Amino acid sequence: CAGAEAPAAYLLNIDGAIGPMTVHQLGRTLSLARQRNAECVILVFDTPGGLLSSTRKAVKMILDSPVPVVGYVGPQGSQCASAGTFLALACHVVAMAPATNIGAAHPVTLLGDSSDTTMQQKALNDTVGFIKSIASLRKRNAEWAEKAVRESASATAEEALRLGVIDLVAKDMRELLRKVDGMTVETREGTRVLRTSGVALREPRVGFRERILSVISDPNIAYIL
Repeated sequence: CAGAEAPAAYLLNIDGAIGPMTVHQLGRTLSLARQRNAECVILVFDTPGGLLSSTRKAVKMILDSPVPVVGYVGPQGSQCASAGTFLALACHVVAMAPATNIGAAHPVTLLGDSSDTTMQQKALNDTVGFIKSIASLRKRNAEWAEKAVRESASATAEEALRLGVIDLVAKDMRELLRKVDGMTVETREGTRVLRTSGVALREPRVGFRERILSVISDPNIAYIL
């Protein structure tokens, strides 16, 4: 009808360390997308990793989202390492730009203490179980996911596509929207067909307070403080 808003897709850039601020921003974006009946939420990854506790919370949000979540490792030259791998695998659709990589998800501590081998093994096995459960739920390559944790395996976009880790390769956002259009995904509220042709891309505004919190909640900065 005349005056109706164009369909929208909400964009969230995860372009630093994953931490409490990431969880806050993800929750706000998913909530807004649901309220506005958005076609999908697109998470754009360029991250070295982050806190496992925050990763678990973020994964829960993605798995529980009634709005389809598309993960995109981009632009070219970006990485989706460590904690980012968990988030990407949890998305309903995962894409990568050429010259990007995903994986290297072996758990480490902030202090790098390797003296307690029993605790290390427990943490490793728990993390392996976590990533395999995500990969299996999304029908992705659980064997590779386990290697990403146990052996810090990493894959290029082309390798990840061949191995069944991701769904497609797209050189930019325009190509991503074109390739995703018409795909069918399963959300917790049922089957959804993505209609991304002609969607308006919207980014939730980040306030000054959130910018400050984002800096001080960075795991590296928090450790220094």
